[in-house]
Amino acid sequence: MTDQQQPVVEPFGFLAPTPPALEPAPAPDDTWEVPGGTAWVYLSDPDAGLRRPVILSDGFESGPSDLDRLWAGLERGDYAFFTELRRRGHDLVLVGYDDRSASILRNAETVTQVVFRAIGERLGDAPLTVGGFSMGGLVTRYALAKLEADGVDHQTALYLSYDSPHRGAWVPVGLQAFAHFLKATPALSRQINSAAARQLLWRHVESVDAEPVEDALRTEFLAELARVGSWPQRPRRIGVANGTGNGVGPGVPPDEDAVTVSGGWFSGTALRTQAAGDKRLVARLRGLLSEAEVRTTGIPALDGAPGGTLETFGIAGDRLELTGSTEIAVRSICFVPSVSAVAIGDLDDPYAEVDALDPYTSELDEFKLAQTNEPHSHMSEALGSWILDRLPQ
Repeated sequence: MTDQQQPVVEPFGFLAPTPPALEPAPAPDDTWEVPGGTAWVYLSDPDAGLRRPVILSDGFESGPSDLDRLWAGLERGDYAFFTELRRRGHDLVLVGYDDRSASILRNAETVTQVVFRAIGERLGDAPLTVGGFSMGGLVTRYALAKLEADGVDHQTALYLSYDSPHRGAWVPVGLQAFAHFLKATPALSRQINSAAARQLLWRHVESVDAEPVEDALRTEFLAELARVGSWPQRPRRIGVANGTGNGVGPGVPPDEDAVTVSGGWFSGTALRTQAAGDKRLVARLRGLLSEAEVRTTGIPALDGAPGGTLETFGIAGDRLELTGSTEIAVRSICFVPSVSAVAIGDLDDPYAEVDALDPYTSELDEFKLAQTNEPHSHMSEALGSWILDRLPQ
């Protein structure tokens, strides 16, 4: 037997899990095809045309943007954000990409074209609002900052980000290594090694035995962001976090088995929660023909940090269960720490009590955190209405 006979683990998204079948989104009032993507336009009053554009960007995943999924997550959950936005007289422009895992710099070019199109089609002179969800907040942040650096008037009064990883996102090193270990499912390795993932992740491993580091693409992205001023300076900058500000995380203990496999090809595999310290075991990877141990040094216990969560271990365990007996002790962990989402601290101190910090130390002008650690990009009434109350009138 060879590694090529390793069972295929059904592909799943470490950074954005695949949802079930969804009800289709309503037809947009207009669709703009732009280089690198598409913008779907939903007017507050179809008879009045585009008057008060709110441009919102999709986030990270593999492949092209999915309008049905965007609509379901932000409209058909706990709070009908799009309905309320348009009820208040704003026009929604949703930006999707041909490849959501492409470089942030490349997808920023798509946002730029949408900004130009909105300015060109807008009736009147109401300023734009531009922002995004998750990675979309970084794409739009860079796009606006670059326009300013190039001396171009983007006519934007408000920038917003929704649980965006301004200081980096976290996917456990053991899970990244496991994606590379699954030779029969190369899509997972490609996702972790995509340009956008390398730019987003605070620490990245490009192979099973690689040391976790700040990837070169992230270093280059941060340098380019700094070159254009780091942030757009003209608009007011606001942001929200799906995590709490009290320093209390989702209750994930460090240094414990999150997923253990006791049957099938991967019997003996264990994915463990991150612990601080030197040479901490974060994964035992076992196959019939290969095995590996993954250890880290100098990484804090990020899985249990306050922040927007993903069912990262749970989804991996569910797929592994299809290949053999699997126990899942931990399903959800921190993905975007609160300190990152509100740009007030770095991931080397992810448990900082944001509520106790001087808000003026944030790079945002104003921010809001959730009352509990919610799923990443979850649209709640508390966060959604807070944003809508701050849209330009």
